[in-house]
Amino acid sequence: MIYPIYIYGSPVLREQTKPIEANSPELKQLVSDMFDTMYAANGVGLAAPQIGRSIRLFVIDATPYAEDHPELADFKKAFINAEIYQRSETTVSMEEGCLSFPKLYENVSRPQTIGIRYRDENGVEHDDQYQYGGMAARIIQHEYDHIEGIVFVDHLSPLRKTLLSSKLNGFTKGKFKAAYKCKTQK
Repeated sequence: MIYPIYIYGSPVLREQTKPIEANSPELKQLVSDMFDTMYAANGVGLAAPQIGRSIRLFVIDATPYAEDHPELADFKKAFINAEIYQRSETTVSMEEGCLSFPKLYENVSRPQTIGIRYRDENGVEHDDQYQYGGMAARIIQHEYDHIEGIVFVDHLSPLRKTLLSSKLNGFTKGKFKAAYKCKTQK
């Protein structure tokens, strides 16, 4: 099933997410549906709040970046009840976009490397201490922010947000174009 993607201004993008039960019977199907939804929108990451679900789940498939970043050749994962517990002091600024902000791209500064604990869709626990860096760390942090009720424009300077205010207000009023199915409120 392909879900509509909730757009900036939808309250679900700011909600506190809930942990997922370890043996949730619908989990594998939901993970599969989230990958399908992400692919339909040409994304590389998607968090549950972006499809209207306030749960601690996000999926990533960074393989489209493999040509420039060979370490991402097989980087396809589901992150359940994730917790980033390490962040490097070194940060890197890079342009990001988000499916909840169609056609908006801005430079965002993020820690270069992270450590994260999570379960995958098979219930296997992972504790990846400072294992993720570069583009993988950036994508994980972007999606992790979604399950924390944070969106990427929250990382912008007040001046930059002011300059973008009419565009951001347009999202909340449904004034945008996207090549995928969207929803503006929950």
